[in-house]
Order: sequence, then structure tokens, then C-alpha cells
Amino acid sequence: MLSEKITTALNQQIAMEAYAANYYLAMASWCDQQGLEGSAGFFYAQAEEEREHMMKIFHFVNDADGKAIAPAIAQPPSDFESLAAICKTALGHEQKVTAAIHAIQKQAMSEGDYRTINLMNWFVDEQLEEENQMQGIMDKLKLIGNDGTGLYMLDKELGAKAAAKEAGEED
Repeated sequence: MLSEKITTALNQQIAMEAYAANYYLAMASWCDQQGLEGSAGFFYAQAEEEREHMMKIFHFVNDADGKAIAPAIAQPPSDFESLAAICKTALGHEQKVTAAIHAIQKQAMSEGDYRTINLMNWFVDEQLEEENQMQGIMDKLKLIGNDGTGLYMLDKELGAKAAAKEAGEED
């Protein structure tokens, strides 16, 4: 059975993952409106991935004899300055999620909660991948600046990433 502290922390993480999914949806919508179809597809895929993360934790809590709570989700911003601003925000949010996961991991270790430790190990690895992916996009955006051709190429690359995710061929 999960401790009260772990259950509370996991429910907070469920809420954080749900918010991230909605935030990525808002980013995808903005990209659609800007004609950045590949980027929109990428952020739609990110939204779905965050929802999957939320459900992974939600099911874990219930399976571990805790009580998962469906979160209220705050409205994320819907207006963004640029694709670079979106990616910078996304990277910052992923770093915040990583910190929260590390805190849960630390609490689970202090309690000897091996099931939660095992779950969080998966998320630690996942967050490394997420942060590296966003940092890589940010690095490319720094290289291309406001160049339309570069942005077009990056948009195509992000669209290909989304298609690969959908096909189950992630890198």
C-alpha cells in the first residue's frame, strides 16, 4: 500500500502530467495557426505522450492500493511569441517535471517503497529523453535564428518525428 505522502505526490504528478498535455495542445494549436504543420504534429504527439504518462501513474496509484484523483486542469496560455519561445517554455516545463519526479523518487527511497522507485526509474529515463529532445530543438533554433528556410526545414523535421512516434518508430 502506498503511504499518504507518496499518494499525494503521485496525485500531484498526475495533475502535472495532465497540465503538460494541455499545454502541449495549446502549443500545437498555435503552431497550426502559424502554418507550422510539422511542429503542430510534434506537439500533438507530445500532448498524447503526456496523457499516457498521466494514465501510467493514475493506474499505478490505483493498482498499488492508493486512490488516484482525476485532476482539475488549469487553462494553459494559448498565445506564443514564436516557435523558439514555445520550445523554451516546453524545456522549462520538462525540467520542472523532472524535479518533481526526482522528489517522488527521493521520498520513495526514504520509505523503501520499491514499487514506486521502479515506476519513477522509468520516468527518470523518460525525462532525460524529453529534456534532451527539447534542448536539441532549441539548439537548432539558435542556429537558424529567424531564417524562414531553416524554420521550414525544422518544421518538416518535427513533423517527421511526430510521424515516427505515431508509427512506433521513435529514436
